[in-house]
Amino acid sequence: MDSLPMDTSNPAVRDYLALIRLQVLTPLSLLINIVTVLVCASIVKPTIGDIIKLYPTSITFRPSLLAVYVMVIYLAQVGYCVLLVLARKAETKKALVKAVGLSLVLANWTMAFWAIAWVLQLFLLSTILLGILVVLLAYSNIVLLIYHTPSTDHPVDMMLIHAPLRFFFVLPLSLMFPYSLFITLGLTYSPNHPEYYDRYAWPGFATVLSANLLGLAVVLTRRDITWAVAATWICISEWSARPKPMPVYATTILFTVLHPLALLAIMMYHFFFQKRRHGPIALPADDDDHHRPHRRPREVESDAWA
Repeated sequence: MDSLPMDTSNPAVRDYLALIRLQVLTPLSLLINIVTVLVCASIVKPTIGDIIKLYPTSITFRPSLLAVYVMVIYLAQVGYCVLLVLARKAETKKALVKAVGLSLVLANWTMAFWAIAWVLQLFLLSTILLGILVVLLAYSNIVLLIYHTPSTDHPVDMMLIHAPLRFFFVLPLSLMFPYSLFITLGLTYSPNHPEYYDRYAWPGFATVLSANLLGLAVVLTRRDITWAVAATWICISEWSARPKPMPVYATTILFTVLHPLALLAIMMYHFFFQKRRHGPIALPADDDDHHRPHRRPREVESDAWA
């Protein structure tokens, strides 16, 4: 068979073939990601959690809360894979093919390689892989805003496309990449000497503050529920891991409260003030009204009331 019985130069045909390719590669990459992380978290010694305990920093987090976070990412991606197969709307297919595309596939492979590098304690390679993961997910999220802006008119797309990618993106951006970078740069203390926990407190404070300020700006400008939930979750995982330097501890506690409050405030503002600007539109008078004779009001006779 020399050639396919279809015109591959047709853009519609190319999009169709790209969708078929994603329907195969995305579930496969997710499966590899899940299996690799599970093996590195439960079978290989030291595990991912053991490495976190061996290298405490000023931004160390609780591994159990992070594990639940990652499970939510996997469940959300399962829904994304189902949508890949069941999508019928042209706008949804365009978002899946042109906005997300292979970036999520590459992100899953990158996370699988990161887990291997992490348990091997190759922290420089781990930091590089997490940086690549941030770039891949940032690209897909930005392009998604261009090709398929989130809207309440498409609730399924918001829940199964936008939310999984946003939730996945916040984790390496706000927590995993800075934490791996701290270990690579030697900004750690010995687990046998917890009295030195306040070492490098100010680099930790700067990292936590900048990540949460970015998240707060996104929540206020985009009314992003997913980012607010993810950022609050990460803050809780950080301040619940003790001991913690006071600047980092106070900052994470503050933003644990600020993220949901900011989301609630911006939603109330949009509901009560923004919608009032779009009041009822005054329609122009009919042409017949200009030609009708103007009648003077007359008194109502007393018999008419009867």
